[in-house]
Amino acid sequence: MAARRGPLLGIVIVTQFVGAGLTLFLALGRAEAVPPPWEIGWALIAGVFGGVGILALYRGLATGRMGVVAPISGVVAAAIPVALGMVLQGLPGPARVAGMVLALLAVVLVSRADGGGSRRDVGLGLLAGFGIAIFNVAVSRFEPGQVFAPLTLVRASEGLLCVGVVLAGRRPWRVGRPILPLVVLVGALDMGGNAFYILATQAGRLDVATILSSLYPVTTVVLATVILRERIAGSHLIGVLLAIVAIVLVGAG
Repeated sequence: MAARRGPLLGIVIVTQFVGAGLTLFLALGRAEAVPPPWEIGWALIAGVFGGVGILALYRGLATGRMGVVAPISGVVAAAIPVALGMVLQGLPGPARVAGMVLALLAVVLVSRADGGGSRRDVGLGLLAGFGIAIFNVAVSRFEPGQVFAPLTLVRASEGLLCVGVVLAGRRPWRVGRPILPLVVLVGALDMGGNAFYILATQAGRLDVATILSSLYPVTTVVLATVILRERIAGSHLIGVLLAIVAIVLVGAG
């Protein structure tokens, strides 16, 4: 199992530092100010908890049942910020509430697989979801207009955390050259997703931004069906349709 986890750690390290380099470049290009101490604190919290969440998620997906780890992490990662958003910003309209409920159900349906999971799978899913949830909340506290400067700290701290795990466990981490360009691309796209999520929280409600960003498994299923020609299960199809309805309801609300 160690050999299996090693490359995953390497992939996380490369993607985080690629993202940190890009965000630093964009922060300088936008002339963003150096984050104040309180914002640096939120960035470090996001980096630590986000790193823990990513490592737990990847470990669960690599060594456990994806159909158990993925939906648990997805629902927990969405539920905590959504609940906090409702507390801080009040309840949204009934259409948005209905859309959020359907979105959570869609995440479960498109992530499920046949078979049960162990307590370890459940534990990793909960840990991953909690870490990602705290990340989502922490980055939403950035000052409006401040995106790439604090995000540089987030990505760098996540990368350093993964480096620490590699050094402490003396695990292999080197990413093979054939897949390195894809890993770099993943790092760039992942950074873009983080940046757009931060912008969404600054432009609107935390709960709406979180619930819409949690629909990423739906995109994965659709791309796998269109590009890889994978057969879509009945529950996956229902989940995709529910996701479409959820997006319409949230947008209309």
